Amino acid sequence: MKVPPLVRALRPHQWTKNLAVFAALALSKHLFEAAPALRTLLAFALFCGFSGVVYLVNDVRDADRDRRHPLKRLRPVASGELGTATASWVAGLLGAVCLALSAALGPRFAVLAGAYLGLNLLYSYLLKQIVILDVISISLGFVLRFVAGAVAIGVQISDWLLVCTFLLALFLALAKRRHELVLLPDSATEHRETLAEYSPYLLDQMISVVTASCVTAYAFYTMAPDTVEKFRTDRLAWTIPFVLYGIFRYLYLVHRKEQGGSPGDTLITDRPLLVTVALWAAAIVVIVYTAPGAPMPLGG
Repeated sequence: MKVPPLVRALRPHQWTKNLAVFAALALSKHLFEAAPALRTLLAFALFCGFSGVVYLVNDVRDADRDRRHPLKRLRPVASGELGTATASWVAGLLGAVCLALSAALGPRFAVLAGAYLGLNLLYSYLLKQIVILDVISISLGFVLRFVAGAVAIGVQISDWLLVCTFLLALFLALAKRRHELVLLPDSATEHRETLAEYSPYLLDQMISVVTASCVTAYAFYTMAPDTVEKFRTDRLAWTIPFVLYGIFRYLYLVHRKEQGGSPGDTLITDRPLLVTVALWAAAIVVIVYTAPGAPMPLGG
């Protein structure tokens, strides 16, 4: 059955990025409790809605450039399957509904949701044209998702985890820029102006720095005294090999298979990477929930 153009334009296959809101729930030891789980599910649904808004706005704004891209020209707006007026109207309505529903999770969550939407709209109209700030703004969007998941259930999160989230998102954003340069060697700047300021060599240098920083930050988080005290175990360090393999596998796909243009698609389609992420998540749950520490208090 053919998927309607509007649904495809919302890009549900990319919503895996919003799973970041579940991190705080899992690490707070409330994963199997109904009330916080339902609040996190609502937060996830709302961020999926916000993601759809951003995708529609981007597609309307970049329709002409997308038509010159070998892959993006097939998107509903660029191909003409979905009119720009319809896409704009749906984006406005969906954004308003999601913002209104965000109040159900409290004023702090609503502020974060508004900040996330505002940041992405600012990216669509300005930040995507500024070198380095373009990838940093994408990374901050992931951090806002992560923080929103914690705020939704009222728990505190580790600063180290925020650093890890930012660095991992930055790694994925830089890999995506590299993929665009390699895929469009002669017309990259026609698709995205900031690509004129990048080069594969520069991006490889940035990726190397961010990769090392990300792995180091994650290792520090798993072995930090606060982490060991909170979970009453030092076994989170056992998950470091999963992180190393996952990053190395992604680098392999970027450099040898010319992937990386869509992190969500790469995660879903590459079985070794998908299995690694699943095993990492399962290991986290087993280690955290078999440790003797008490759940983090909700609220506040």
